[in-house]
Amino acid sequence: MYMIFKALLLSFILISAVGPVMAKDDSPEVSIEGLELVEKNRRGGIYADPNIDWSLYTQVVLDPATVAFRRNWQRDQNRYNSFKVNAKDMEKIKTSLSELFDDVFTKELGENGGYTIADQAGDDVMRIKPAIIDLDVHAPDTMSSPGRTTQFTESVGKMTLKLEIYDSVTGGLIAILSDRREAPRRGYMQWTSSVTNRAEAQRMLQRWAKDLVKRLDEARGANNGDS
Repeated sequence: MYMIFKALLLSFILISAVGPVMAKDDSPEVSIEGLELVEKNRRGGIYADPNIDWSLYTQVVLDPATVAFRRNWQRDQNRYNSFKVNAKDMEKIKTSLSELFDDVFTKELGENGGYTIADQAGDDVMRIKPAIIDLDVHAPDTMSSPGRTTQFTESVGKMTLKLEIYDSVTGGLIAILSDRREAPRRGYMQWTSSVTNRAEAQRMLQRWAKDLVKRLDEARGANNGDS
């Protein structure tokens, strides 16, 4: 069953890959948590416990997503305008993205995916701890800078999603998935605002959520002997 799960979840990180697999990969075969390396490419990777029966899990506890910007993002944004982005702006962006993550994943896992969104541990409950890291919003729409500035970009930005999946009863870590995505490059400059930034972030989150539901469903079916 582990090999089937490996093949199914591989596409979670390959879905957005457009380049070749890295020629050299120094990733350890076993993580410090004791999870085995399933696959890795230049955009992300998967580690998983080979002994887990995924068919046992029908419910999900979804932790609030933490959000962290790319290193030096604020400095780079304020390079030519020191008033463009302040700490309050960054907190607002992080809070908004975390809330959007919760809305999207709750809907895709629960309403559309058929999983019960739980609020406590149980034998059939997995706990998902999400983290959005390296957030790079190319043109944040803030009110800090005096006056109103029109911004044009080719792409609204990029971010990396890391999901840690735990057994809710034992607290044991059973899988880690990570994937980096960039909003599509249009090939031309286009007006960017908070509305366009949010819309693209929602599309990226929906793709991640739908991919996760599909692969987990297939893995559960494989454990049940349905494939």
